[in-house]
Amino acid sequence: MIDAAPVTETRLRDKTGGSTRFAPRGRPVITGVNRVGLLALYMKEVRRFLKVQTQTIWAPAFTTLLFLAIFTVALGREGRMVLGVPFATFVAPGLIMMAMMQNAFANSSFSLLGGKIQGTIIDYLMPPLSPGEVMAGILAAAVTRAILVGLAVALAMALWPGVSLAVAHPWAVLWFALMGSLMLSTVGLATSIWAEKFDHNAAVTNFIIAPLSLLSGTFYVIDNLHGVFQAISRGNPFFYVISGFRYGFLGSSDIGEAHHVLASAGGLLALNLVLAAGVYALLRSGWKLKS
Repeated sequence: MIDAAPVTETRLRDKTGGSTRFAPRGRPVITGVNRVGLLALYMKEVRRFLKVQTQTIWAPAFTTLLFLAIFTVALGREGRMVLGVPFATFVAPGLIMMAMMQNAFANSSFSLLGGKIQGTIIDYLMPPLSPGEVMAGILAAAVTRAILVGLAVALAMALWPGVSLAVAHPWAVLWFALMGSLMLSTVGLATSIWAEKFDHNAAVTNFIIAPLSLLSGTFYVIDNLHGVFQAISRGNPFFYVISGFRYGFLGSSDIGEAHHVLASAGGLLALNLVLAAGVYALLRSGWKLKS
């Protein structure tokens, strides 16, 4: 006679007559990180923007090239030099980083908001993924899009007359690219949680992200500004991302000496940790997602 299994657990006899016990009903079977689920979410988000790559990858690259052309013609004539290099070479790294940050925000800010509006938010909430895993999958996909946009813009600018993208400090290029993309991805995810319609998302883009990007020293050095505006610029985290990224190419920036750049790198890491902790708390609470 085969013993009946307890009501609260499942029992399966193996070929040797023993039994293999499974977790009690209602208790999660997956322990640690759900790698399969995390990878599936990441691939879903990546495929979402790759399906319309003309809009998500190549269009931002084209728009950034227009910025380069306009500002080079308007401000870069007669051999104008900034930080010891031609104006086109000075402005190119800032434009690359600005495009990366804006597209990182655009990607993550659509993820959960699109699910809310289309009624598919359940696809994010029902799978056996923890809030941290959902957050990691969305942020990783947004950073991936930012990197692809950055590579597309850099490739086009490398062919632009008068632009040099020689790298002086590779660590700075990689670090500030990652920190900037991650910062805007996290802000975008927070926006996606808070927003209830596309107008909310557009408001954050138009009134916060775009002004901070354009007033970050992308097209100028802040030493040319009045002292008050210099102080305001130094309170803008976008300034440190773009100037640090530029430092990686030119070997100099308006942040200051090398130790100032290192301090900025550490400050951005601390800021990203604070932002990530806040967004994780929002996801874990289910605010505006489960109610």
